[in-house]
Amino acid sequence: MTVMKFGVGQPVRRVEDDRLVRGEGRYTSDLAPDGALHAVFVRSPHAHARFFAHGRDRAAAVDGVEAVYLASDFADLADLPCFGLVANADGSKTPSKPYPAMARDEAHHVGDIVAMVVARSEFAARDGAEGLAIDWEPLPAVAAAVDALRPEAVRVFAGAPGNVAFDARLGDAAKTDEAFAAAARTVAITIVNPRVVANYMEPRGAVAAYNPDTGKLTLHVGSQGVHGLRDAVAQVLKIAPDQLRVTTGDVGGGFGTRIFLYREYPLLLVAAQRLGRPVRWQADRSEHFVGDTHGRDNVATAEMALDADGRFLALRVDVVANLGAYLSQFAPFVPWLGVTMATGPYAIDALAARVRGVYTHTVPVDAYRGAGRPEAAYLLERLVDRCARETGLSQEEIRLRNFVPSAAMPYLTQTKRTYDVGDFAGALTRCADKADVAGFAARAAESKARGRLRGLGLASYVECTAMGAGESDTSLTLGKDGTFTLLIGTQSTGQGHETAYAQVVSERFDIPLERIRVVQGDSDRVKSGGGTGGSRSIPIGAVTAGRAAKTLADSLADLAADALEAAASDLEIVDGAFRIVGTDRSLSFAEIAALPAATPDRLEGLGAYTPDMATYPNGTHICEVEIDPDTGVARLDRFTIVDDFGATLNPLLLEGQVHGGVAQAVGQALMEGAVYDDDGQLLTASFMDYCMPRADNFPAIAFETRNVPSTTNPMGLKGAGEAGTIGAAPAVVNAVVDALWRAYGVADIDMPATPQAIFRAIRKAEASKRPA
Repeated sequence: MTVMKFGVGQPVRRVEDDRLVRGEGRYTSDLAPDGALHAVFVRSPHAHARFFAHGRDRAAAVDGVEAVYLASDFADLADLPCFGLVANADGSKTPSKPYPAMARDEAHHVGDIVAMVVARSEFAARDGAEGLAIDWEPLPAVAAAVDALRPEAVRVFAGAPGNVAFDARLGDAAKTDEAFAAAARTVAITIVNPRVVANYMEPRGAVAAYNPDTGKLTLHVGSQGVHGLRDAVAQVLKIAPDQLRVTTGDVGGGFGTRIFLYREYPLLLVAAQRLGRPVRWQADRSEHFVGDTHGRDNVATAEMALDADGRFLALRVDVVANLGAYLSQFAPFVPWLGVTMATGPYAIDALAARVRGVYTHTVPVDAYRGAGRPEAAYLLERLVDRCARETGLSQEEIRLRNFVPSAAMPYLTQTKRTYDVGDFAGALTRCADKADVAGFAARAAESKARGRLRGLGLASYVECTAMGAGESDTSLTLGKDGTFTLLIGTQSTGQGHETAYAQVVSERFDIPLERIRVVQGDSDRVKSGGGTGGSRSIPIGAVTAGRAAKTLADSLADLAADALEAAASDLEIVDGAFRIVGTDRSLSFAEIAALPAATPDRLEGLGAYTPDMATYPNGTHICEVEIDPDTGVARLDRFTIVDDFGATLNPLLLEGQVHGGVAQAVGQALMEGAVYDDDGQLLTASFMDYCMPRADNFPAIAFETRNVPSTTNPMGLKGAGEAGTIGAAPAVVNAVVDALWRAYGVADIDMPATPQAIFRAIRKAEASKRPA
């Protein structure tokens, strides 16, 4: 069958956008069941405090209040689980700190839930919450992970000596020591990867309901996967998963942060069951800042051993990751996952890595777009640039000299990851050409003539994606009207799944996308699913959709062959119908569905796929910044990307994903940061204090793919949803440092490189050069 305008590989515009831009999206806050009550959560204003709530009767007496709940009302609930525990170096696992659905007697971070008020209106619920009196006894707190490791630090959890949730080691320390002993040069760097907040457009909310006739609970919530969430909530409620239905409609952004089980969900369900009415909750933006998991937040040191020619011999890495007051669902796994990618695209023969997860009195930290891999790439690429500077090699040359060559693929890293294919050098070379690196000196001279500084930053990366569980119950059915319905267990949060999956079906059946409906986000209707995360949806979901389409096509071919009195092998699919090759005899899909023999089982195709190995997208980002030395303002002037995502399902959606990732990375590199004071108070708890990038912060992004199809994926696909965040942040900061180094000898600056930070670095450098 020839390539069609709707098929795989075509830049089809998103079909879901039509209803979304018309205001016809259905988000969580759009749901208003008849008779629904409203919940408000009372949260701790202290990072660490004992508390006693009283005046409960006064709060309950507020007009419209239906119930006031404290932790004692939920004593029968299980603690929230952590599924990502990481073994210590000795193989043991430190028990995780109890994570109750509501804080009991002691609050452990600003935003810790201490009470819930349910009322007939949100305003009444807020009035009731204000009527609840709480006596607070503030206690010592620790907010920074490095401070929490000090012997004198307050203990966050008695079961974690030294506040360490885990202390893991990877690699071969003895081999690494030998390489360092033989090295001609060693280069080290310490970086701070600041905490960030996943500020999606739609804050979290939920609607809980209970059906007394069936005994079944329902939770409607913006999520990244209903099945995993259902199972986790059921575990807390101590019920069977089939007693709970979780549904998700349109979602205004996820970025990893909507994967997790949050306390509000079981609390709302219990309230709905006890009160016999649906209960709604919608967070405001301030609540979002202290109620949703944060991302990043680690301090890391890396040291590279090099030979006399600038080739990498060995790498040491030490990461201290802030996990917050409780272990969120996958929190320990995130920094550990990052360290498994510590060597990046480089051939490094020895690695010794240590990663520690640390408890603090802060909001829990978990996966945020990239989940450990941006942190690893940032550390490595900042170090590689320093190696270039100290060896006198260019940014390009030191990378080209140390990349894993294509001829060495498949390549086994020091953390036992196998890169199946890739052309790291080719991506860098093409990106440098596309970015006109050769013309940088002339542009820098022109900037200098205008009193500006110009820097060039480069970052190369490789990422592991589409790991772990697959999709086992993808279903494609043909309706009596000739339309197709795909049920799939991933979850779109704005990526364009409805379009991408429909393209796979369209390719098989030669039909327009309008005749294909994609259903996701219903744990009852879709049998199972792994949700969306780790850039898995297209590499896994598209494969299962394709397999379901093939299974259904084979079944329909048999039906059509019997009806047309032909062999199935003599049929072809043309214009949405089966036709006998070389004739005009055909049957449309609607006609096939109407055949007496077309029983429901013959009108359904199932698809399953569980990957044996990850896919490894990779690429290079090159950025140029221009800095005003009088104000410290850094402006992105040029941004160029060459990526390898394997086979491309939809280049338009792909580029959009990369642009989005770049935007979030630039935000972290230049302006974003969740800042706590020493007492654990979040100083950046609103958009008055937390700066986000805007469209005018970006130049046009020059983007292209130089794809090498994956050998570990049946369709040759590689994940793409997180790659922009991985390459962009180090490229931007490397560009800022390059500009400052050329003009003032400034060798380092931490994210976010705000105007204030750059201004201070310049003034400090100027002061150090003045005569005493």
